[in-house]
Amino acid sequence: MAVVKPFKGLRFQKSAGPIEELVCPPYDIISEEQRHKFLATNEHNVIRLELPKEGDDIYKKAGEVLSNWLDDNIVSLENEDKFYVYEEEFNIEGTTKSFKGVIARVKLTDFSEGVVIPHENTLSAAKEDRFNLMCATGCNFSQVYCLFEDKDKKISDVLDTVNKTSSINELTDNEGVTHRLWTLESTCGLTELFADKCLYIADGHHRYETALRFRQHERDNGASPDAASEYVMMMLVPMESEGLVVFPTHRVVHSLESFDGRQMLINAREYFHVGEISSYKSLERNLKEQYALDKISFGAYFDGRYYLLTLKTTPTLEELLPELHETLRTLDVSVLHSLILEKLMGIDKENMAKQINLKYTRDAAEAVEQVNSGANCAFFLNPTRVEQIAAVGSAGQKMPQKSTYFYPKLITGLVMNKIK
Repeated sequence: MAVVKPFKGLRFQKSAGPIEELVCPPYDIISEEQRHKFLATNEHNVIRLELPKEGDDIYKKAGEVLSNWLDDNIVSLENEDKFYVYEEEFNIEGTTKSFKGVIARVKLTDFSEGVVIPHENTLSAAKEDRFNLMCATGCNFSQVYCLFEDKDKKISDVLDTVNKTSSINELTDNEGVTHRLWTLESTCGLTELFADKCLYIADGHHRYETALRFRQHERDNGASPDAASEYVMMMLVPMESEGLVVFPTHRVVHSLESFDGRQMLINAREYFHVGEISSYKSLERNLKEQYALDKISFGAYFDGRYYLLTLKTTPTLEELLPELHETLRTLDVSVLHSLILEKLMGIDKENMAKQINLKYTRDAAEAVEQVNSGANCAFFLNPTRVEQIAAVGSAGQKMPQKSTYFYPKLITGLVMNKIK
């Protein structure tokens, strides 16, 4: 099913500087202040390619920078096709965790084919930006992050053959996450082992959809069936990895002219048990308790007060939300969007997709600050479980946009993929 191949990676050369000065986090979590810091640290930081801001035509400028770097041997292609084993090691709540996967070139398939499976909706503006960058540079600078089932651990066993002491790159970033990269020969058997796998997108829906659009763009301009644009660079991680961590993404509602938080809670009591909570710390503890009990629950904040909303057992969600697939009815985020944001607050799906009255943040303190600074209210969520993500994708369904936040993010710049 999945066509997974080694490739000649585009990598920084020693002349560019230390690798820790050349990489950066994904473009969509970098502030303007952080971007300037990366540029000041090393003029060859990959952020000049991944998040261009300089020049009248920022995409054209990124293409010119990449061309110059190739000419000056700042980056260059490997001589042979290889697989790249990538590991992230990190600490969370006092516990050291890690996960390992393979970076490879994967043949693009339409979602309808059931090989690459999405789990959430996307935002249109981000896809337009990524498409323009892809056309100008002909390169994947970061990977689409996918999960796959590896119950027999055959692929994990291949990945574990890398020598722990012989990584080609290793660095620890500003968040304390250690990144390691190794290579595997093209003859290691991974292509054959992936042949019957489905790939579930964990992070990078925008990049994958953009790659599909770029593939069609290249086909329309005469690209051959075996062109590099028929593939996209992916990081493929076993779903069974104990180091997988998913954080929630919280919602901030803003600019609703007729917002009445008290009335919203009164209306919400038809479906939820509602209780006032003394502080965010206490709310967080309560949310974790509900999560452990498999309860659908989320927090709310407005007018300086916190509330815990926990779904009642009657009427059932099948009765309340018959239009939702059964896999979506198990998700806090789907219930929040359907019952609260849409039904009670009148924020429809198009509004959410265009972020007219809705913002997203992983930082609860930032959400509180936005409300204190004038936003209407914030909603705090528990994380989505990995098995729920797989179930939703397998059923051909999609969660609301920004439903998951896999931590830590994959770093950008260790290896890149030329697609034109």
